[in-house]
Amino acid sequence: MSRPISSDKTARDLHRLDTDGAEGSGPIVGGRHGKHDALPLMSGIDRYTDDITLPRMLHCKLVRSPHAHAKIIAIDTSGAEALEGVHAVVIGSEMPIPYGVIPWTPDEHALALHKVRFVGDPVAAVAAVSEEVAIEACRRIVVRYEVLEALVTPQAALARADLKIHEDNRHGNITKHVHLEFGDVDAALAAAALVVEGDYQFHGSTHAPIEPHCAIASVDGKGLLTVWSATQVPHYLQRELAKVLELPMRQIRVIQPAVGGAFGGKSEPFALEFCVAKLAFKTGRPVKCLYTREEVFLAHRGRHPFDMHYRTAFAADGKILAIDAKSLLDGGAYSSFGLVTTYYSGQLLGAPYRFPTYRFDSTRVYTNKPACGPKRGHGSVQPRFALEVQLDKASRTLGLDPIELRRRNFIGENSVTINGFHIGSNGFLQCLEAVVQASGWAEKWGKLPRGHGIGVAGSCYISGTNYCIYPTELPQSAVQMCLDRSGRVRVFAGTSEIGQGSTTMLAAIAAQELGVELDDVRVLAADSDLCPVDLGAYSSRITLMAGNACLTAARTLGDKIRDILAQLWGIPAADIRLEHRRAFSLTNPQVWMPIQEAFIITESKLGLLGSTGSYTSPQSAVHGDYRGGTIGASPAYSFTAHIAQVQVDEDTGEVTIEHIWCAHDCGHAINPVLVEGQIEGSVYMGAAEAVMEHHDTLPSGLRTDGRRRDSGPGVDGLLMASSLLDYRMPTSLDVPQLTALIVQAPDPRGPYGAKEAGEGPLHSAIPAIANAVFDAVGVRIDNLPISPEKVLRGLRNQAGRKPC
Repeated sequence: MSRPISSDKTARDLHRLDTDGAEGSGPIVGGRHGKHDALPLMSGIDRYTDDITLPRMLHCKLVRSPHAHAKIIAIDTSGAEALEGVHAVVIGSEMPIPYGVIPWTPDEHALALHKVRFVGDPVAAVAAVSEEVAIEACRRIVVRYEVLEALVTPQAALARADLKIHEDNRHGNITKHVHLEFGDVDAALAAAALVVEGDYQFHGSTHAPIEPHCAIASVDGKGLLTVWSATQVPHYLQRELAKVLELPMRQIRVIQPAVGGAFGGKSEPFALEFCVAKLAFKTGRPVKCLYTREEVFLAHRGRHPFDMHYRTAFAADGKILAIDAKSLLDGGAYSSFGLVTTYYSGQLLGAPYRFPTYRFDSTRVYTNKPACGPKRGHGSVQPRFALEVQLDKASRTLGLDPIELRRRNFIGENSVTINGFHIGSNGFLQCLEAVVQASGWAEKWGKLPRGHGIGVAGSCYISGTNYCIYPTELPQSAVQMCLDRSGRVRVFAGTSEIGQGSTTMLAAIAAQELGVELDDVRVLAADSDLCPVDLGAYSSRITLMAGNACLTAARTLGDKIRDILAQLWGIPAADIRLEHRRAFSLTNPQVWMPIQEAFIITESKLGLLGSTGSYTSPQSAVHGDYRGGTIGASPAYSFTAHIAQVQVDEDTGEVTIEHIWCAHDCGHAINPVLVEGQIEGSVYMGAAEAVMEHHDTLPSGLRTDGRRRDSGPGVDGLLMASSLLDYRMPTSLDVPQLTALIVQAPDPRGPYGAKEAGEGPLHSAIPAIANAVFDAVGVRIDNLPISPEKVLRGLRNQAGRKPC
């Protein structure tokens, strides 16, 4: 095979060129590749935050409240300060500025100032030479409290406007109320052939990542603060550190090391990050804080418990005429993402089905429990459960196959939801068909023996939020890219790799566009000093937003290389392809050179080969023009269908999930292996929430042993499960058979048409399981989780009732 010989002495003489152009085969984007960073993680080369040890490093521990609701009368730290090995103590008055990830609801302090609001609310922090000394110092800090009545249910908090959990809140204990109505809902309900009405309860659950929260802070001689944190939002952490510590952002560097899972639980700042930073300034030494597993449960920010009342109107042919939804959200002690959650509880229900009228009324309240926040599928998993069970009930009453009912209500592609969100590509019908065929639905639905059942559900989710959490006209994501003379590509991105594969996605795009292999790309991410801003790993935003930014940067460099080679070879730039370490002519494959040489030649003509790319979401034509119309708007939407098959033991009430089929429309699978992994992980989490997981506190008046308390305050709000021993999660022995099916309906707003795959595949797993339980034994479990006790109770109450 021949190639033109360059007359460029730099390319010819100064470098040993890599001519192994035949190593790769097939496309990189769309090819089945492993994770780009798998080997460093598996071999222990990558370091998690707790793996980092700095010279002279101190250890931090927190003093936490034993009461769910109490005023702080006094804090005596003298006993701790007198203990040998203690270097500093910090209390809330030293960091009095409130913070919050949502700028309109800053209601938290790094350490409680005048009041504690849940069992575990941090009150003080200690830095000492070891964790053991720090723990003993915490024991010696004396906090005097005036215990107040605890409000541990949303109903109690809603009713007690006289007892405010946050005294400065103008609306009692309500953190956010949203009421939106589209069309004449009442008229549609009155004219409907069928109205399905039901009450649904969705329980709280937590993220339970394998890696606990951890943070380290160090201050150099010039006052530069560096914070290493197991966070999924380095940029927001940097902003809030600057605010609370009253420092300019340029004086703060945030680095995200490898993260051992997050699922939304690390998507905002926490007390430990502020405390290690403050203590590092006070002591002049690095300070580390590692949460215990119990502290992770207390930090929480998990799934909001919902109480929901739904009315859904149908025509005789099964078409949805109206949805009327009312929800009460248990927000816990602080706002967290709650403003957004309250909107999401209704705004994200407008697809994949079309309906002409819609009303939702959602109220989020404070309670004296750990704060709820964003867990995988933030804000829309709970209402999706209610709606999909409603559809199943309607299909039974109308005598329709549940699949057919969903087909008849399909909203279509390039459509607009009732609340004004613009849908681009939509592969929901293909998702339905894929799970129907894979599961053998037609041979099973309504035909399995008693005790065995099958159920279906569908869903939709966002591919990133259209607007930043804080008001800005700046890009939501940016990438810097540089080509090296060695033939390598360096990508600098602020993206947060939390196990979802964002690093692999960026590497694949760079490799595809610049003609190198995956191993030739190095992604440097999540370091505020080295990387441009990306807003973080939440709302399934990185593939679409950072992917587009990366694509822009890579194509800019690719165009430069093709332009120079076109001049050199005397052919059109459009005739040149960069692929698998080669640059070559499409019309004359004998004309080629190694990609390394192409890099060198281009650099010799143009200088250092660098480029940038950024992504700003569309600011119009994607949402309605009304208050709250931007919240939930997304550049693109993914779609999912689940079918679950279960077995129910009528003697014990135990539900065994035998098989779940999930088809997910991800637009275009940049890496099918990772998409399948995200589908399987999402389905696993959904199944766990359906039948096992439950994050809650002791009911009012109970002792820790479950007996009634005769008198005395202070027990309300204690976690029922604060360890992985007590918090029920599926092990490998409990996981059902999972079938992940990729549906590709490319969306023009995504890179190569890609949409999200990290959260959408969770939603409809839960109602599919609930619908399968009904198909098996005729029992509706409308309050999660589906426990053996609830199934047995339903079976006992079954006689004389007409199933629906």
